[in-house]
Amino acid sequence: MKYAIGAGFEYAFADNWSARAEYLFLNQSLNTQVFDNGENFIYVSRIRNENHLLRFGINFHFGDDNRIPGSIEYGRNGHNGGNGHNGGSGESADTHDAPELYSVHGQTTHVAQGYPRFRALYDGPNSFPSGGKANVGSTTNLFLGLRLWEGAAAYLNPEIDQGYGLANSVGAAAYVNSAVAKVGRTAPYMRFQRYFLRQIIGLDEDGERERDPDQGSHSEVLESTQNQISGKVDKNRIVVTLGKFAVGDVFDDNVYAHDPTTGFLNFAFNTMGAFDYAADAWGYTYGLAAEWKQDWWTARGGVFQLPTIPNGFDIEPQIFRQFMGVVEFEARYDLFGQPGAIKFLAYGDNGYISKIDDVIRYAYLAGDFPPRFDTARGRAVKTGGGINIKQQIVPNLGFFLRASMADGRYETVAYTDVDRQLSMGVVAAGALWGRDDDEIGVAGALGGLHGDRVRYFGLGGTSVYIGDGALSYAGEKNMEAYYKIGFGKNIDATFDYQLLVNPAHNSARGPINVFGLRLRAAF
Repeated sequence: MKYAIGAGFEYAFADNWSARAEYLFLNQSLNTQVFDNGENFIYVSRIRNENHLLRFGINFHFGDDNRIPGSIEYGRNGHNGGNGHNGGSGESADTHDAPELYSVHGQTTHVAQGYPRFRALYDGPNSFPSGGKANVGSTTNLFLGLRLWEGAAAYLNPEIDQGYGLANSVGAAAYVNSAVAKVGRTAPYMRFQRYFLRQIIGLDEDGERERDPDQGSHSEVLESTQNQISGKVDKNRIVVTLGKFAVGDVFDDNVYAHDPTTGFLNFAFNTMGAFDYAADAWGYTYGLAAEWKQDWWTARGGVFQLPTIPNGFDIEPQIFRQFMGVVEFEARYDLFGQPGAIKFLAYGDNGYISKIDDVIRYAYLAGDFPPRFDTARGRAVKTGGGINIKQQIVPNLGFFLRASMADGRYETVAYTDVDRQLSMGVVAAGALWGRDDDEIGVAGALGGLHGDRVRYFGLGGTSVYIGDGALSYAGEKNMEAYYKIGFGKNIDATFDYQLLVNPAHNSARGPINVFGLRLRAAF
């Protein structure tokens, strides 16, 4: 049996121009060939032929008769015609307040990174090779949403990954590429990274809106975007999310530094470095999160499954056998007339985790070097937390800061090898210099390790992202600067530069200059 399965999309980014992407899976069945040499010797050959085809194109449409629904001409009333059922022209403004029944969005991001030769006294198993390196990787996502009943929707995110992060995703605790999957492969492969339900429960009463018209609106309209269906919701509401998704989808967000497909690439600037959150090797897990949103504050809490073993591919199948609890409180305010917010986060990982002092003690007793985390795993709770600040300085210019700390007596459970970190930066939108779709960002970070972890890496131990075989300890320092050139709202190219000082907390290596180019298209 031969078959083909595929899907594609086309997005209008100007009156007569559109971009398209197509994916096709082609299975040409199992082919069997039998060879007989006539002397009672038979050779059988079987070949299974499967192909993944990914195609991109640009289309130009001639004449008004071929005008693209959803283009600037058809969407001049401010409605995005490319989102699910809401295409076409001639709709009144009131129609746009109606909730979407479904949403379809997508993005593809390709990142090329490389660095020249740098000073190094030695290389280890999890080092950036000191002779220089370059790699290319990509992720392509489809974001599907379907409204089920009032306030409820189901979401599904298939993802295709291909290529590798720089040096196969090792070499620095604040790793240089958050946009590409840690699990690199030459051939593209697909996974369903998210599938979850989300219920929004409004807490404002209709009568309250009628009685207090001068107190401001009691509702707001959610935009149609990735994993969100447009519609009017109460400002005072509870949001419950259940299923498979990323902890960062709900917690530790920051408008200036969170999405590596559009902003900073380095780990240090998209998440608290010491936030050792539950996740599989791709960054997703099963969990339940609840949010209570008010006008000026939001409280969040969640429970998520840990991986079966720290940094493993698989998630613990038994509920509450190994899990993480996390809480976050957000307060929004105005400072000198400019909006800002501060978040306080705390978490605890409860599972089978190695205490590093026990690992080192076992290595000496058994004469088994370098030390390994799997020699001393037992039931333990690893805790940590931090603060996250975003502050608009003037319109189109903002500042962010994150500070975090974790209990470094234990091994890394699922994120990266940082026990304390401070990161901050500024981001400016291109409207400041007359290019509305451009953006520039500059940020720096300081990270460090607990004393037990310094001893572990000094004895040649390895962890998720680092392990040079030896260690001359010094805190890792990171700087990143990027300029994003926008070709409309949803197509852009970003030039990125990163400086790593004491990569992997090791003063015997570096500094390293990393240069990158990111290409992204979305609809």
